[in-house]
Amino acid sequence: MKLSVIIPALNEADNIRRAVESAWQAGSSEVLVADGGSTDETPQIAAGLDCQLMASARGRALQQNEAARLAGGDVLLFLHADCALAPGVANQIEQALAKPQVQHGALRQHIEAKGVGYRLLERGNAARVRLLGLPYGDQAIFIRRSLFEKIGGFPEVPLLEDLILMQRLRQRAWPALLPGPVIVNPRRWQARGIVRQTLRNWRIVAAYSLGVPPDRLAGQYPSHSVQSL
Repeated sequence: MKLSVIIPALNEADNIRRAVESAWQAGSSEVLVADGGSTDETPQIAAGLDCQLMASARGRALQQNEAARLAGGDVLLFLHADCALAPGVANQIEQALAKPQVQHGALRQHIEAKGVGYRLLERGNAARVRLLGLPYGDQAIFIRRSLFEKIGGFPEVPLLEDLILMQRLRQRAWPALLPGPVIVNPRRWQARGIVRQTLRNWRIVAAYSLGVPPDRLAGQYPSHSVQSL
């Protein structure tokens, strides 16, 4: 297995080094950083790291699709820039994909903050994968490249690209949930509060399910919030 780790980034100077280094420690074969027009030092920092840096139009879906086209791996893993992979994740993925029925999946999370609320979030997000087959982007989605190309990659929408992708994928195969973990920065929950942020996410998903297009939903929030949903 050749694992390509793809990291979309936008103004992630504080986090990009850790994300890239964790990808190598996890056992990746290559690391690609797709920068969406950062105005901080993200591109300069990434340029000094062991990764392939590329410039992209802004938008997580666009950034990930463009990097996927350049990737050489037969398995793709999409890692948010404020997350990090645990050592040995590549071995977990290789063992899972040794079963032909496994086509894609995600990792359990460890949210990097203390408190019962965060542990409940981790469990709830894992349950969403097991019961609904819907991992989100901060759970380090991985997929066989052949399947990713067959379904046309991420839908190029400004919001919910991970949800829409997984809705399409689960029709073909149920996602595997691996131990991981992927280590997640708690900043969005700390900024808004666990309950408020969770209700916000539920409200967005519910609105989409009722037919509100992602363009309208994304327009309600500042661009950085869209990137961090």
